[in-house]
Amino acid sequence: MVSVEQIRKALEGVMDPEIHRSIVELNMVREIKVKGKKVDVTIALTVATCPLQGSIADDVVKAVQALDPKLEVNVTLTEMTDEEKKALTEKLQGGKQRKNFPAAQLNKIKTVVAVMSGKGGVGKSTVAALLAAGLRRKGLRVGVLDADITGPSIPLLFGVHEPPAMGAVGIMPPVSRGGVKIMSINLLLRDEGQAVIWRGPLITSAIQQFWSDVFWGDLDVLVVDMPPGTSDAALTVMQNLPVSGIILVTSPQDLAEMVVSKAADMAKQMKTPIWGIVENMSYAICPHCGERIDIFGKGKTEALAAKFNTAFLGQLPIDPEISKLGDSGEIEAYLNTAFEPTVEMVAEKASKATTASPFKFRV
Repeated sequence: MVSVEQIRKALEGVMDPEIHRSIVELNMVREIKVKGKKVDVTIALTVATCPLQGSIADDVVKAVQALDPKLEVNVTLTEMTDEEKKALTEKLQGGKQRKNFPAAQLNKIKTVVAVMSGKGGVGKSTVAALLAAGLRRKGLRVGVLDADITGPSIPLLFGVHEPPAMGAVGIMPPVSRGGVKIMSINLLLRDEGQAVIWRGPLITSAIQQFWSDVFWGDLDVLVVDMPPGTSDAALTVMQNLPVSGIILVTSPQDLAEMVVSKAADMAKQMKTPIWGIVENMSYAICPHCGERIDIFGKGKTEALAAKFNTAFLGQLPIDPEISKLGDSGEIEAYLNTAFEPTVEMVAEKASKATTASPFKFRV
């Protein structure tokens, strides 16, 4: 008969899939009971809604049955108490008392891509959502940081409405149906329609916390839905987040292209690479004859891309299906080959990237 000590030793090889440390070292193994061939193991998760709890339970069963395949293993999952979470936080911080969670030290994010428009109303958030969904379909680990604090729309597009849970290592972002991690101020409000009437310093602080206090875990790409304009909030992202590149979004109107030029100039001054420009709402297709209709006229985005020595990533149509799926929280179901070049480009850059530094914030 196996002993409790043998089982605990075997469980040292089971790793938390996001923190990448043994569940024994993290004090997640709360109780082990052995009665003949029956083994009961109680695991205390850092947060009850952990999306990988099934994987942890499966690994526990495999580790115990490796001692004896005939063992009947029952795994009970519960949540750590506040005291246990506090002890774990201190452990991960090396025993030091700190104000902040250790999330920033534990996150491993390879690529940070900011989606920027310079002005509102051109579909920036929709492009950010489509990019995240497309990358996820390719099997990449993806998150979306909604930095548009006063006009957040990412949760609605993905159909994510539950508030984030508080774990021992930081704020745990909710996960969409397609597996995209989401963090937005709208998930923290009592009412999704509540206005966020904040001055610049508070907005800046919120963006910083969405990076440093949220436990994103391992991500291939973090998509940042930028706020419109070139003021405080946009400056916070460019100065403080390790942005690998920027995708600019515009529409065919001269006004939109003039304003996106300002965003491009800001990126140039901040020495942040512009990976390309997307022309959104470029045209519509007649549902009766299939003719292309340039509702806002011919855009000059290709010439604008050449001016800033960056890629023209193509044109996206005005498509009622986007509105329908976005309004119903099913943006991940939208497919359009016109957007594939953008997804492919970001996926290729992410495949060559190394983990971005988590320690860029100025104090």
